[in-house]
Formats: sequence, structure tokens, C-alpha cells
Amino acid sequence: MTKRIALVTGARKGLGQETAVELAKLGHDVALVARNACVETEERIKKEAPGVKAISYQCDISDPNQVEKMAAQVAKDLGNVDILINNAGIYPFMMFEDVSYDAWKKYFATNVDGPFNCCKAFLPHMKEQGWGRVVSIASNSFLNGADPKLSGYISTKGAVIGLTRALASEYGQYGITVNAVAPGLFVCESTIKEIGGEPGDEGADKWDLMYNLQAIPKYPYPADFVGAIKFLVSEEAGFMTAQTMYVDGGLARA
Repeated sequence: MTKRIALVTGARKGLGQETAVELAKLGHDVALVARNACVETEERIKKEAPGVKAISYQCDISDPNQVEKMAAQVAKDLGNVDILINNAGIYPFMMFEDVSYDAWKKYFATNVDGPFNCCKAFLPHMKEQGWGRVVSIASNSFLNGADPKLSGYISTKGAVIGLTRALASEYGQYGITVNAVAPGLFVCESTIKEIGGEPGDEGADKWDLMYNLQAIPKYPYPADFVGAIKFLVSEEAGFMTAQTMYVDGGLARA
């Protein structure tokens, strides 16, 4: 396997952390990007992937100037990025009539402008070298549309899928694949906070509702989605692009 430089946004916890750790275990050096330092992720990589470089970068990806400075520092510390994982995102539960325009813009700033800014920063090198992998995290909610209180989130994930398809068309000729992974709702710090508890907790009935709708009866955790990401960044996935992989236990039967 060829050693690559990978960059993961939203790498401080949850799916971003699991993805960064697994990419490091494959032997790739990893840039860990988040608004706050990814201390726990760095420590996990030191223990689980000794010898691999993992450096944390504090950056608001919705700000193109911060992304530009971050990209320059990553190139200096690790080298040019070959694998980009657009994972960072926000998904507050809120009925549409309660969503202000400022909140709407905030959803898009993080969930859509962030991937845009990162792609602008890292695609030129991938194009120059004739190889690259971009994987953005979408959501199965865009396909099933059944979740209330997610109008802003679902709209942003539709935009991410559109950007994925458009970039795949433009960059396929340069050996770059651009795909998306669309998880369902999974157990992590932020979803526990939004839903009001973990599976089995009083009042957190949404977990059981989802569990019963899936073809595979299992409460999902971040580790359940990393396999799809690892495949999409591999050499074996070199002829797969512009696709959205729904990884949700069969909840969204596309």
C-alpha cells in the first residue's frame, strides 16, 4: 500500500475521530482539523498506529482564509494532502418555522462552505499529481426525508451530494475520485445531546424508532461507517466516483 497524506475535518470526536484513527492504522499520516485541538484523537493514534504522524490543526473550515493558512501549514508539516475527508458538520434539530435566516446561513457555512473551501485548497495538488480521493459525509436523511426538525441539515446534505457529483465529473480525468458516504443517525456525543439520551434512556425514543426501521437491528456507532470510507479512499475504489454510499443498516432502501 502506498503511504498517503490524509486530512480529516471534524476529527476531534465521533466519526471524524474514528476515521482518522483507521486511516492512520493503514499507515497514512493524518492532519486532524477541528475548531478545537484534537488531543484525544492524537493520543489514540499514538497508541493504535505508532510511527504514523498525526498533527492537530485548529481551523474554522467555513472561513476560506483560515483554510488557506491551515493548508499551507499542513503542507509544511506533513506534505501535500492526497486524501480529503469532509466530515465536519452541524445538525441541530429545529422545526422549519423556528429556523432563522442567520441559523440557515450557519448550517450552510459549516456543512457546505466548509467542504467547498477544503476542496478548493486541496484539489489542485491532487490534480497536479494525477491521484486523489475526496470523501464527503452526507446523510441518509436526504434520501428518506422522513425526519422532522432537520430542514436545514437535509438541505445542506443535498448540496454536498450535488457538489460530490459535480466535482467527480470535473476531476475524474485527473485520477481523482469524489464520493460521499451517507450514514444514518448514530450514537455519539452530539446526537446524544440533541436526542436527549443514549439508546435505552428514558425519553430517547428516537433510537428505538430508527432501530425498528432498519433491516439490520443494531444501534449504530461511528465505527460502523469507517469501512465504507476506507474502501472509497483505497486503490480498489479507483473506478468508483460520483456515488453516494448509504450506510445505515438498510433504513433507507435506495
